[in-house]
Amino acid sequence: MNSTTTRFGLIRHGRTTWNEEHRIQGWQDSPLSPSGRAMARRWGEELRPMPWQRILASDLGRARATVAEINRALGLAVYLDPRLREQDWGCWSGLTFAELHARHREELEQQVAAGWDFRPPGGESRREVLARATAALEDGWQKWPGEEILVVCHEGIIKCLLYHLCRRRFLPDEPRLLRRGYWLHLLRADRDGIRLDTIHALALTTVDGNAD
Repeated sequence: MNSTTTRFGLIRHGRTTWNEEHRIQGWQDSPLSPSGRAMARRWGEELRPMPWQRILASDLGRARATVAEINRALGLAVYLDPRLREQDWGCWSGLTFAELHARHREELEQQVAAGWDFRPPGGESRREVLARATAALEDGWQKWPGEEILVVCHEGIIKCLLYHLCRRRFLPDEPRLLRRGYWLHLLRADRDGIRLDTIHALALTTVDGNAD
């Protein structure tokens, strides 16, 4: 990696109580569950051999709590960026997926068929998520050229970035891109933009084997 290329390592926050209830979070928050805290603490040890120089994270509570556990091992400076928040799910935030399917099946099917234009009522589209996440990483490259930066964010952010870089349409008939579980994914950024380095670069341990 040359001196002007910044590498970003993307991970999702640890498991939360709402994850365990299969409840949509969006910009709402729930605390890390006991297993989520234990997972994040272990991730710090798993990530320590890599040459991270700082952490860039979502400002939502579940991401900040994950950073606190990881940083027991890494001890890095932390920078919060609200542009790395999860997709805003609007009126659907707080519902379980079972409730969403039962109450809003037709509207959900229409939104799923919209691909990148998927937008929960009162929320934001995947295109908007991609735009703000890309801007956050581009600013990170400009501030910290040549550094190795761990990014603690959300499934929606990771999917939007990787699906864009892999030219996916975000439609249900496409082959699955991401494996279940918790993974480190690597991106690179320089004056030519953001590009893919490695998907599934490192499998992160789960406490009970539940991939969510």
